[in-house]
Amino acid sequence: MAEALGAIGSVFFDPYLILLIFLTTILGVVIGVLPGLGATTGAALLLPFTLTMQPVHAIAVLATIYVAATFAGSITAILINTPGTSAAAATTFDGFPLAQRGEAGRALGVAVVSSTMGGVFSIIVLCIAAPLLARVAYEFRPPEYFALTLFGLSMLASISSGGAVKNLIGGVFGVWLATIGAEKSTSIERFMFGNYELYEGLSFVPVMIGLFALSELLMQSRNAHLVVNHIGMKAVKLPSKEDYKRIWKTILRSCGIGTFIGILPAEGATVASMIGYSEARRWSKNKKEFGKGAIEGIAGAEAANNAATGGAMVPTMVLGIPGSGTTAIILVGLMVHGLRPGPYLFTEQVDTVYQIFGAMLLANLMFMFMGLYAAKGFARISLVPTTLLWPIVFSLSIIGAYALNSSMLDVWIAVIFGILGFFARRHGFAVAPIAVGLILGEMVEINLQNSLKMFDGAWWMILTQPLAALFLILAFLGLCGPYIFRKIMSRNES
Repeated sequence: MAEALGAIGSVFFDPYLILLIFLTTILGVVIGVLPGLGATTGAALLLPFTLTMQPVHAIAVLATIYVAATFAGSITAILINTPGTSAAAATTFDGFPLAQRGEAGRALGVAVVSSTMGGVFSIIVLCIAAPLLARVAYEFRPPEYFALTLFGLSMLASISSGGAVKNLIGGVFGVWLATIGAEKSTSIERFMFGNYELYEGLSFVPVMIGLFALSELLMQSRNAHLVVNHIGMKAVKLPSKEDYKRIWKTILRSCGIGTFIGILPAEGATVASMIGYSEARRWSKNKKEFGKGAIEGIAGAEAANNAATGGAMVPTMVLGIPGSGTTAIILVGLMVHGLRPGPYLFTEQVDTVYQIFGAMLLANLMFMFMGLYAAKGFARISLVPTTLLWPIVFSLSIIGAYALNSSMLDVWIAVIFGILGFFARRHGFAVAPIAVGLILGEMVEINLQNSLKMFDGAWWMILTQPLAALFLILAFLGLCGPYIFRKIMSRNES
């Protein structure tokens, strides 16, 4: 514990890292304020530029973008009724009505305090839960990892609002993408079509840039001439004592909800904010105020979505299972820098892990002050014309894709996946399941191969391993449970 505290504390005495986190926090808030960008797009854009950094600095930058952009989405959600990120969608329900009543500063104050408490709470849980889970993960062998990865893939059914079937189709497509290249043990070429630049498979970085950044650019191009209603404000005010009395229970409840949902593989801040909001309404004594400017609604949504950021890092770092679209990119960052996610990360590189946690904690404290003292200025960033913004995003995307290997093939991969992601979104498919499927696909294949070697090809022996059987049962229930439940309910009604 002393070693962990020392590593976290070292972040606060590293001037270069503090400056890096400060600048990245500003950038994260700017990205979160700009409608249409968000944490995932921002992380995808910055990923190539972190490749020359030290591992701790690189992951700290990506994690800081994650927490800062998640909070900043609430600024535009309150002031212009347009969530800067999908995780802030629930904040619009009560934030904008409160702003229309002339209480924009109060609404933002509640959002800032709730977000900070949610983020700090989840990082404390992360510091405690991740090492404990890592000890359990020491018992994992290839059969357990294979079953765990299948469980993670089964959770894709609920990763977004696209629908379970479409999400699973996207996940399967991502797993297929992971098979492109030479098979590791036999060197058999798969889906390379004579292009030996694909021998090592698809590079994660250009795929992520295409799926998240370029596809978002194409989606937002349809809203280029959209005019929003901007609410002015004088200053951001801290909640009053009366406000704290009304929201403290809501914040604590949402902190727990957000952290738990973030830990679940393939869930994320968007789901957490919606559940946090609905539970705030359920337990409130003032249900009639919801939708008209209830501060409990803002607190419930904002505490939950920021708590989910720390929670989502638990499966990402301990098990190598992304907890959200943004952590999928952070996972890629870990892998690119040679940091293998899993229990060994917590024994071989303890200082690195806790410095990342410390960076997230510092980022939460920084955006609290920015939210209180600079929210008014950040809100004006949302007025940047899209005709200026999106060419910049496109240029950064192309530069980032090319910079990884100085290869034009990576640029074409980014463009192709940008177009693919655009058409997928147009037809109701989410892109996050494709990204998660691509990352987990290699894990599924390698662990299945190793399991078959362990049991001399007797695949059914995987079912005799208690932990593996448990994860497979959970995967089955996650996929078929709702259907079975509906069948049982329909029979009982008839």
